Amino acid sequence: MAPTDATAGTAAGTAPEAVSRYPCEACGADLRFAPGAAALVCDHCGHTQLISAAGHERLRALQELDYDAAAAGSLPEAAMEESRLARCQSCGAEIVLDPAVHAGECPFCASPMVLDTGAARHIKPQGVLPFRLTEAEARRALNDWLGRLWFAPSALRQYARAGRAMTGLYTPFWTFDAKSTSRYSGRRGTHYHETRTVHVTVNGRREARRERVRKTRWTPVSGSTRRDFDDLVVLASAALPRGHVDALQPWDLGALEPYRPDYLAGFRAEGYTVGPVEGHAIARQRMESVIREDVRRAIGGDVQEILSIHTHWRDETFKHILLPLWLAAYRFRGRPYRIVVNGQTGKVRGERPWSWVKIAVAALLAAAAIGGGLYLAERAGLFDDPGTAVLGPDY
Repeated sequence: MAPTDATAGTAAGTAPEAVSRYPCEACGADLRFAPGAAALVCDHCGHTQLISAAGHERLRALQELDYDAAAAGSLPEAAMEESRLARCQSCGAEIVLDPAVHAGECPFCASPMVLDTGAARHIKPQGVLPFRLTEAEARRALNDWLGRLWFAPSALRQYARAGRAMTGLYTPFWTFDAKSTSRYSGRRGTHYHETRTVHVTVNGRREARRERVRKTRWTPVSGSTRRDFDDLVVLASAALPRGHVDALQPWDLGALEPYRPDYLAGFRAEGYTVGPVEGHAIARQRMESVIREDVRRAIGGDVQEILSIHTHWRDETFKHILLPLWLAAYRFRGRPYRIVVNGQTGKVRGERPWSWVKIAVAALLAAAAIGGGLYLAERAGLFDDPGTAVLGPDY
């Protein structure tokens, strides 16, 4: 299905100065992507239109880009695009908005934001992971998560019960591939035990005792390991806490589709604010951590000491993809908080305030329970001196 033409892009990945608007074939109203189905639906009349993608298109669209070319700023023109972005002055998020919209609320921190009038040059998305969860399913996952937060303020749960709409957001990520060969040197430690005689003083007398002592025998080792990395995922946004988003993994990247704006109909998309070079540095740290564990296993023994690792990298590629998040942003006592839901699996992570009133009440109740227990124990005579007889009424 082809979108109608307009004047500017509505989401990251649209052609320069083109709007992806999808009119319903039955009534002409705007369509939106239906999570969990390869289709667009019309909320006005209920009409459904399927999204189709040929196999050869999928193969071509998901091809990797050369990282060295990106680092040198020499990617081919076909890999680039221009889009208009709204930048939040509070958290720095960049959201691609419809050109007819000139103001709105940041989905990350709930701050007002104004549409920028300039155009930014970006790397096109190669793939998109369509939403699988509907907003209702994401809200149920959010409420279940909130229900497990014992010391969260009541206002937080009231926010969820109020029925305020969550934001469906396609979030930018990088995936990195690399092949590595690492030369290492180190020492292998093997534990063994010896029996020795020690002298101790017992009741003023010296006694000899035998005891087993663990020691380590060290052997120098060297060698090489190989490791191929495929689709290591790195968040390309600075607007969300990286730890929360990383905790939403794993993603089923086997369900990636070639990027096409149909999947973004009815959703927002964020432009990347972490570039491929910065993202590559994050990916490289993770890769080196994996290689270090490979080296430890290769050294073997009971303990390992790594003296050096020299890694040769080759065939480094990457791609820009959009992954689905449901986002709830709210403010509590002037501070923004965000909760994210994996739009594919329903996994939830987020920031939460603490209710010090609830914590204080719980502490008082705990203290009262301990005090009550001590009082009952004292009444029952559990704290009497065991060497002192307790006289009963017959004495």
